[in-house]
Amino acid sequence: MMTYGKEYQVIVVGAGHAGCEAALASARMGCSTLLLTIGLDTIAQMSCNPSIGGLAKGHLVHEVDALGGEMGLNIDATGIQFRRLNMRKGPAVRASRAQADRMAYSARMKRIIEKEPTLDLKQGLVAELLTEGQRVVGVRTREGLVFKGRTVVITTGTFMRGLIHVGLNHYAGGRAGEPSSETLSDSLRALGFKVGRLKTGTPARLCGRTIDFTRLERQSGDDQIKPFSFLHEAIEREQVSCYIANTNERTHQIIRDNLDKSPLYAGIIEGVGPRYCPSIEDKVVRFPEKASHQSFIEPEGRQSDEFYPSGLSTSLPADVQLAYFRTMVGFEKVEIMRPGYAIEYDFVEPLQLKKSLETKEITGLFHAGQINGTSGYEEAAAQGLMAGINAARFCQDREPVILGRDQGYIGVMIDDLVTQPTTDPYRMFTSRSEYRLLLREDNADQRLTEIGREIGLVKDDRWKLYQQKQVQVEKTKKFLNTTVVTSSHKKVTEALNIDELKSGVSLAVLLKRPEVSITQLKEVFPELTAVADSALEQAEISLKYEGYITRQLEQIAKAQEQEDVLLPDNLDYSVIPSISSEVREKLAKIRPATLGQASRIQGVTPAAIAVINIYLRKNKNAS
Repeated sequence: MMTYGKEYQVIVVGAGHAGCEAALASARMGCSTLLLTIGLDTIAQMSCNPSIGGLAKGHLVHEVDALGGEMGLNIDATGIQFRRLNMRKGPAVRASRAQADRMAYSARMKRIIEKEPTLDLKQGLVAELLTEGQRVVGVRTREGLVFKGRTVVITTGTFMRGLIHVGLNHYAGGRAGEPSSETLSDSLRALGFKVGRLKTGTPARLCGRTIDFTRLERQSGDDQIKPFSFLHEAIEREQVSCYIANTNERTHQIIRDNLDKSPLYAGIIEGVGPRYCPSIEDKVVRFPEKASHQSFIEPEGRQSDEFYPSGLSTSLPADVQLAYFRTMVGFEKVEIMRPGYAIEYDFVEPLQLKKSLETKEITGLFHAGQINGTSGYEEAAAQGLMAGINAARFCQDREPVILGRDQGYIGVMIDDLVTQPTTDPYRMFTSRSEYRLLLREDNADQRLTEIGREIGLVKDDRWKLYQQKQVQVEKTKKFLNTTVVTSSHKKVTEALNIDELKSGVSLAVLLKRPEVSITQLKEVFPELTAVADSALEQAEISLKYEGYITRQLEQIAKAQEQEDVLLPDNLDYSVIPSISSEVREKLAKIRPATLGQASRIQGVTPAAIAVINIYLRKNKNAS
């Protein structure tokens, strides 16, 4: 083995969305960082859907951005269509989504990484983790080269023992056309980690010039683009269109007739697939009453003729894929440029992680992304950011940064991963949060930018903009609270289309009416025209939902009592009376850090939590 003549503080394995955020975070925090990737030309590759954001996922991107990460900036720079979802619903579930130019997204992220002064980018397939005792000390590549590092962050995506299935044919690969990592998961098993098997899939890529778009429903982007990054107030850019297509009964019959050629239904695939993103075969079998399934036909880029048919992931043979596509309206002459496929891969059970994403077994080793059993670019990026932050903090001999469930969806996700067993690929939903009215896209900066500043990722330009926005929000709220209107203000009552007022009412009170918006007030009161739209939105939501927000804050304060009760690492659950063997076993396996985390473990009852709390208090008093 050859040892590379440079030692790093942080080594990141894999340059997908998790790896890029991890490497940039640790480097920007001042740590010498190495990013190792199988291919230098596939940095931040969009292996599946060429989009960023969506329901709950958009929240994660805003949180990554607020902390000083790169994903929001990257999609703002390379997005080709932007839309806000659920705008007719409450602010907690409104979400941003953007189609990306897939090649431009990857190219820009690579440029950002290459320009980072303390970050080295190198090509190499990691074959083995190197340890001394229970501490990681570096990695060895397939070529026999050894890189020494104080910490290692593994972000391997679908590459660990990746196996691609197209019909009954299968071959090793991390993605179509790329090799898999065949020995790294063996190295992890040898270190005592529990390794499992999951699967995911992707649709075929279609040739745009063979699709009759005139027969499809066009879907345009929003007239006014709302950026993902808080560094941007607006984006001016020509957008491209997406299209809506539908399967039909003929499509479904071809799929049913060929289920014996599907590796999933032939019993060849071992891994468990994502529950919330089923293949078209799954949809046809599980929902036989449905006559059609919708698909969004999405462009892969401005300079590409490839189109992505979302919702139609498959592992059927390529000829069957072509046959069922050609039954769809507008696709009678379609050509497939890349067949869809399913992929199985190894993951490491995340119950073996601390909340910092450092492993419990090996000191200095962190995991992020699909290796933790998650799906999605946004989930991966958020984990990568936190793993990179905490690897850097480890090297700086500082305490890790742990986000609570009340601070962000990032905190919710990580708490879920390290507390609940993984039965299928984890995907973020707003419904996973108890405090979703507080965890909105619009206030992610208010929740997390100060933390990013303390960490060292929020630089002066972002900090200045954040402070300016907070001043605007507070001034706007003060103006709305102190400006009183009466029935004599005909211009106001007519603009708002409200009945006569019996007495003077503040604008803040009027704003709480469902039919009154800040946009209407802005048209009447010139004082609001100088305020940025993002500040107006945040002021409006905080006033309109003030009562609900207050109640959630009270819930958080009550729950915090359990979060403040720390559980010692060496706590012997076998000596605690009046709890079941099942509860003891789960607590001993997961080793929750707090009583609050213990309460969220499946099967741990409120009665058991009360007993543990009493036991801790008695022993504390006795000592």
